Amino acid sequence: MRVLVRRCWGPPLAHGARRGRPSPQWRALARLGWEDCRDSRVREKPPWRVLFFGTDQFAREALRALHAARENKEEELIDKLEVVTMPSPSPKGLPVKQYAVQSQLPVYEWPDVGSGEYDVGVVASFGRLLNEALILKFPYGILNVHPSCLPRWRGPAPVIHTVLHGDTVTGVTIMQIRPKRFDVGPILKQETVPVPPKSTAKELEAVLSRLGANMLISVLKNLPESLSNGRQQPMEGATYAPKISAGTSCIKWEEQTSEQIFRLYRAIGNIIPLQTLWMANTIKLLDLVEVNNPKLTGQALIPGSVIYHKQSQILLVYCKDGWIGVRSVMLKKSLTATDFYNGYLHPWYQKNSQAQPSQCRFQTLRLPTKKKQKKTVAMQQCIE
Repeated sequence: MRVLVRRCWGPPLAHGARRGRPSPQWRALARLGWEDCRDSRVREKPPWRVLFFGTDQFAREALRALHAARENKEEELIDKLEVVTMPSPSPKGLPVKQYAVQSQLPVYEWPDVGSGEYDVGVVASFGRLLNEALILKFPYGILNVHPSCLPRWRGPAPVIHTVLHGDTVTGVTIMQIRPKRFDVGPILKQETVPVPPKSTAKELEAVLSRLGANMLISVLKNLPESLSNGRQQPMEGATYAPKISAGTSCIKWEEQTSEQIFRLYRAIGNIIPLQTLWMANTIKLLDLVEVNNPKLTGQALIPGSVIYHKQSQILLVYCKDGWIGVRSVMLKKSLTATDFYNGYLHPWYQKNSQAQPSQCRFQTLRLPTKKKQKKTVAMQQCIE
């Protein structure tokens, strides 16, 4: 049975006066000084009316869990489910919109958030700050499914930075959002998992998306209690996970170790190919592999030196502390390491027979202004 009651968080009472205990959701909001005397109809227990904000595959998994809960008539956890997503240049739309359309869920494109009544909002990988006025429309506030152990990796790219920095442990945090800053609200639930060795950001995201979806459903089953038991994030240990730019993909051969280059490849390789410069041409490294450091004698090597290894049919590139292997590249078109050797490296050596490998090397690519970098990333994401 649905229980609807009227609640109002009124002005302070006179000293010594008594009043009833405020509901959990209002206590949570009142901690920030948000007092609202509207005549609100607040549900004390499920089923909840939910407005979901999300965009990508990680968010899609959370939406799928909410939709499954709504379809489960025996449990009666979700009554209404509607979706807000971002506009996309792709005709198919973002993964969240695709799922919403396929599931016949009402879907709005930001900044349109509909005009219905909801009990709680849920955000996953949305990438926009929600203002205070919007947050206050939800009696239980807005929950965020965040793929890191907050306060580590606040911001829009936590999974990428987890892999990029070689973290061995990560997790998911369900928190209640606050206006003006990303990922600073109280923690309602947090679980940790080990980072699988050599996993890519895409693979890790899939693991965390399933964990986060299950955690979200668990919180919603005991929403008032979860809010009342929320704990503030610690001040120490906070790190920020900014968006990845095209400049991040440029390998710095003199500065980066082979391990750092492989972490970079596993973190962003499926989004932005790693880039370098060869003979004044931008070349993208598409398929990287780890190699045992070959023993090469009689050759003066400096970072960026590139050699073709015929036995394994890969390019060997020297970095700060050793070698990386490259199976394929993009230079005007996609080329295997053998194609690149036959079409470019071998002809160069024939013309420069006395040259050392260090003269035929990859160099750090310096990209132009930030505006152009952002455009490059946006175009790459459209292609993906």
